[in-house]
Amino acid sequence: MTDTTTQTTDLTTLVDTYLDAWNERDADRRAELVSRAWAEEGQLADPPLTGSGHAGISDVAAAMHQQFPDHRFERTSGVDEHHGFLRFGWNLVGPDGTVATNGIDVGVVGEDGRLARIVGFFGDLPAREAA
Repeated sequence: MTDTTTQTTDLTTLVDTYLDAWNERDADRRAELVSRAWAEEGQLADPPLTGSGHAGISDVAAAMHQQFPDHRFERTSGVDEHHGFLRFGWNLVGPDGTVATNGIDVGVVGEDGRLARIVGFFGDLPAREAA
């Protein structure tokens, strides 16, 4: 039987390392964080951009810093996991504390315990259409 407390703690650390990579402005330090959080062939898909592999994922983070200078991602929920899938909520926060956008990331954990795939969704869920 798997110890879910240890697994959740490990996944929380993994997600926090992933977000630390997003927030890192120094390219060398960001590359190191990306390699700790992501599998070699990891794939990231966000609404505006996609990235593959460590360099591609780091490039997407660098593009975010260009578009949103001095903003940072903050995790807004615990990390929910089952069967190798995870999800968590986040805010993109400006230097004055204003939330520029929020969202949820859904991911797959690879066999090596690092992220294999993350799909990001921005904003709140859309309202249900009328029946």
